[in-house]
Amino acid sequence: MANKQSASKTTGRINAQPRLHQRALVELITATLILAMTGVPAYPQHSHNAAQPASGGPAWSELQHSMESMHEALSSLKSTGNNDEDFVQLMLPHHQAAIDMAKAELMHGQDPQMRRLAQEIITDQESEIELMQLWLRQHDGQKSKSATSAVKEQ
Repeated sequence: MANKQSASKTTGRINAQPRLHQRALVELITATLILAMTGVPAYPQHSHNAAQPASGGPAWSELQHSMESMHEALSSLKSTGNNDEDFVQLMLPHHQAAIDMAKAELMHGQDPQMRRLAQEIITDQESEIELMQLWLRQHDGQKSKSATSAVKEQ
């Protein structure tokens, strides 16, 4: 009986991990989109412009650089007027920043659970970037076909 209870507790923790990861990802996406659309941090305590201790070291510098690159990429984007395309264009730099931060964790992090999470983030985000880039290429192809059809009809 003890083994059954122990297995049940372990399974519960394993199943809870993806939910926690998804919740954190949703919160990060929401905060990023709010910042991209308004220029105002959704969570001021997460502001990356605040003075940080100089002793953060190379790992902190890499994490900060990832966030700054993402914010720069996001701020350079303009709305296309297509909600789906805007979503994808905003998600691409967000996913790349997640990959860059996960790579910094793999280089500097010590905790096995966080290193595993970082590797999963890299794998998942790279796959999702490929999917979004494919969608953009297909979407551009559809726009080209529509434009070609409109010209032929004239």
